[in-house]
Amino acid sequence: MNHILVSVPPAVRQPASPKQAPRRRLAVLRNTIAAWRERTRFRWDLKRMSEVSPHLIDDIGLTTPQVEEEIAKLPFWQR
Repeated sequence: MNHILVSVPPAVRQPASPKQAPRRRLAVLRNTIAAWRERTRFRWDLKRMSEVSPHLIDDIGLTTPQVEEEIAKLPFWQR
């Protein structure tokens, strides 16, 4: 059989060059910040939804204690 499409195990791959390491760290940092922003936006939307139309909370499959727990994770100046 032809094994051209078989992936190379991590031990055999070439290590990242020193020039690529800072770029990789920067990409990881950007992804982390993007995830934090996404979570904050979700919590902010959840808070607004619970105040304006609480019946929608049931539609997305959350309970009131779960919503309150998520809202409590917002910084104190946004609660």
